[in-house]
Amino acid sequence: MRTRTALLLAAAVPLTVTAASVALKAGSWEVVANRHEIRLSPRPRPDCPDCRGEGGWWSEGLYPGGELCWCWDRPTRTLRLLPRRDPWPDEPPF
Repeated sequence: MRTRTALLLAAAVPLTVTAASVALKAGSWEVVANRHEIRLSPRPRPDCPDCRGEGGWWSEGLYPGGELCWCWDRPTRTLRLLPRRDPWPDEPPF
């Protein structure tokens, strides 16, 4: 019975990760995971009528520059897992 449960759990984890990845790509999010944090960063929406999935455009005129589209204006979500260790704990701050 324990072997069967372990096998089901081992099969469920990759399936769940794959399903979450597909759902996040459909919602225009990028996932970055490491041992310190899991970060969800917004990506431009591919069906945006203003930027057509490029995330922004270049403005022309007296002060040219890049402008971000409204579809990219979402907050980045971060879940901290492990605290970051200070590499030099005994060094003065400046």
